[in-house]
Amino acid sequence: MGFFSKKVTVYSPVKGTVKTIDQVNDEMFSTKALGDGFAVEPADGVIVSPVEATVTSVFPTKHAISLKTKNGLEVLIHIGIDTVELSGSGFEIHVKEGTKVTQDTKLAVVDFNYLKSEGKDTDVMVVFTNLNKQTLTVETGQVSSGQEVGLIN
Repeated sequence: MGFFSKKVTVYSPVKGTVKTIDQVNDEMFSTKALGDGFAVEPADGVIVSPVEATVTSVFPTKHAISLKTKNGLEVLIHIGIDTVELSGSGFEIHVKEGTKVTQDTKLAVVDFNYLKSEGKDTDVMVVFTNLNKQTLTVETGQVSSGQEVGLIN
């Protein structure tokens, strides 16, 4: 029996267009240095959880949230590129460490117009940092927030 014994359903964290991680305009993500995943070009500012999990960290700058599923899968939701430089401006967080979340749980509300006005890319990245031998399959294209987009086997 492996570390991860069950399949994990993956949902879109935001309404928009799903694209592969290698299309992200930041090498840290596009080269999978942090792990495999996907990105969504957002069409609105409500961010929900991409998996059923527990919040393990909310970054002080509010641009990233870490989750852990019950079978140990670690997930990073990173909102925008170089948004750490905004020191939390434009982000409203709705969860805290220890919060149990599902694809219906609002994690944050983001003012993407503000991010754009500050010259920041608005892609929302979902990165699985410890997939090991598991594989991620994701459907690209238009999605609604909380819509199933993939599976981890």
